[in-house]
Amino acid sequence: MIYSLKGRLAVKELNFAVIECAGVGYGCRTTYTTVSQLGEIGSEAMLYTYLYVREDAVELFGFSSLQELSCFKLLISVSGVGPKAATAILSDVTPERFAFLVASGDSKFFTKTKGIGAKTAQRIVLELKDKISSESVGISASGASAGFAPSMPAAEATSVSEALEALMVLGYSQGEVAHILGKLDTSMSTQDLIKETLRVMSSGNSR
Repeated sequence: MIYSLKGRLAVKELNFAVIECAGVGYGCRTTYTTVSQLGEIGSEAMLYTYLYVREDAVELFGFSSLQELSCFKLLISVSGVGPKAATAILSDVTPERFAFLVASGDSKFFTKTKGIGAKTAQRIVLELKDKISSESVGISASGASAGFAPSMPAAEATSVSEALEALMVLGYSQGEVAHILGKLDTSMSTQDLIKETLRVMSSGNSR
């Protein structure tokens, strides 16, 4: 597995970049978001990668952040969504905005991306909501693992911990989201805690 690439930026196009490592150029399909964050040709660059293998092709995809890579992986797990559609969607929205849209159930927004119809957009929201919920397991009701006060009521601690786990599934670290969750009304539902945390992050007011 190629986890990441770090080297000289040799090619920079709208949705494609080449990173030269030890004399070997690795071509990566990517998003407009990632390309916009790359420096000038010849500068050092780093991308987190995903190797997509199918019968007739092997393609390497690169992303500027682990959050964008995580969103890409979630998207291609949806029935009918391939890597081309996934990168197109992530070219239109940031990882924070994407996660907020899914958590909010806003499927209509995804139809703005070329090639994404209403049925596919609805499937993205439905399948990813279910996926996040199914992967949010093994959470301690005490909330101790998330660093929250042990005096918190068990039901509230469970909601906070489940929200934290769901956000980590999306690629965010505990350090990024725990302090935001700690400032929210813990009586909110897990879904509302997720949506509010993503809203705060997307607004840039997480500190």
